[in-house]
Amino acid sequence: MEKILDRKIKIIWDFRGPNAARTAEHYLKHLEEFVVVEELKFDLSGVEHFGPTHSIAFLVVAEFELKEVKDILKPHRGQVYTGDL
Repeated sequence: MEKILDRKIKIIWDFRGPNAARTAEHYLKHLEEFVVVEELKFDLSGVEHFGPTHSIAFLVVAEFELKEVKDILKPHRGQVYTGDL
C-alpha cells in the first residue's frame, strides 16, 4: 500500500465553449514549461476532449508537491491518479 505522500495527483483545468480544445492545447504548453522550470518529479501532462465545447488540460504531480503547485497554478479540480507514468 502506498503512503499518502507517495500518491500521484492529477490536477485539472476545465475549458468550455467553442474554443475549449484550442485553449486546453495552449494551456498545456504552459504546464509543460512549468514542469521543466520547477523540476517537478513527474512530467506527465496532457489534454482530453469531451465534446466540441468541453476540454481539459491536466498535470500529474507528486502529492508532496501538490500544495505549492496548487497555490501557483490554481487548478479547477483534482483527483488521485491511478494510471502508469
